[in-house]
Amino acid sequence: MISGKMNPLAISHFTYTSCLGAGNLENWQAIESGNSGLKPCDFPNTDLPTWIGEVDHLDIRLPHQWQEYDCRNNRLAWVALNQDGFISRANKLKEKYGADRIGVFMGTSTSGIYQSELAYMESSSHLPDWYHLSTTHNISSISKFVQKVFSFRGPCLSISTACSSSAKVFASAQRAIVSGLCDAAIVGGVDSLCLTTLYGFHSLQLLSTDPCQPFDQSRKGISIGEAGGFAILEKNPEADLFLLGFGESSDAYHMSSPHPEGEGAAMAMTMALQKANLEKESIDYINLHGTGTIANDAAESIAVSTAVGNETPASSTKGWTGHTLGAAGVIEACICLQAIENNFLPKNQNINTVDANTNIHILQQSMRKKIRTALSNSFGFGGSNASLVLGKR
Repeated sequence: MISGKMNPLAISHFTYTSCLGAGNLENWQAIESGNSGLKPCDFPNTDLPTWIGEVDHLDIRLPHQWQEYDCRNNRLAWVALNQDGFISRANKLKEKYGADRIGVFMGTSTSGIYQSELAYMESSSHLPDWYHLSTTHNISSISKFVQKVFSFRGPCLSISTACSSSAKVFASAQRAIVSGLCDAAIVGGVDSLCLTTLYGFHSLQLLSTDPCQPFDQSRKGISIGEAGGFAILEKNPEADLFLLGFGESSDAYHMSSPHPEGEGAAMAMTMALQKANLEKESIDYINLHGTGTIANDAAESIAVSTAVGNETPASSTKGWTGHTLGAAGVIEACICLQAIENNFLPKNQNINTVDANTNIHILQQSMRKKIRTALSNSFGFGGSNASLVLGKR
């Protein structure tokens, strides 16, 4: 296992948008008040007994100069980018470093596949003239779109490793900065609702008929959501919040099931702690991957117990936002950053009775507590695992 202490990277600005609202404030107000954004599924052309986390006001069109990128996924990205003064802060990076020295690293899972679904529903014999595969459905679409919005010319990369996608972008950006490929980076992730995801997880019998209940004795599966989030990474010792460490691993155990004892997940957490040069007792809060499926929650519980122990307060926030797949890593990192800023640990939403086999400290109620460091877990299909340590220096 390759590890070694890393120099912290400043997270000088961040924003996220989910079914809870647009921007940091609306999301955090919902989390503090305990209001979930999940609702019964009414997504177009679906008939599924499940709950979803849908973002409002995506019936927009992108500005004229980026029309070739117009699709649900990039519209969601555009809405998210326009919150919390993020565009202004990102544009100032050009003045500081130059457009050639700023990288863009984006995570997504299904990208703009909904655009392809709409195209096929319109015509099964030929693709409509308005359809552009390379700038909408293609995995590279989101990173290229964000790069064009800011006219950056540094490294540009999309990562698609299922649910760990937008956690792994933090690691990729850190390596690029340390290697001298860029001086700063926009990292983020966007994933939007689509029929393939909804019916795909339905075919796997993983969708819950109720709002998801991670780590609950009676949990039935996941609730799918959509979201977009962004952060700025740079070398800035004067910042308040930092990427302190990261860990990545690959189980290669099964395409859709986790290693039952969470070996790869524990390895990612351990590596993240080593890179942050922290003992496990230094972690004040864990944002769990916590999907609400029986196998994933059980494996993560064992992994956390192995790598961090049983006492650290932990919760899954997917009961608020749903499982946002390729965007989960970044929006849950943003929630951790807000938890640190506000000294507030969010509860595990929708939990009634903690699974008897779960031996870690699941927060059944939110609590106010001063915290300096948080660990955020993101584990994807195929055993693609990523853990981030975030906090103050």
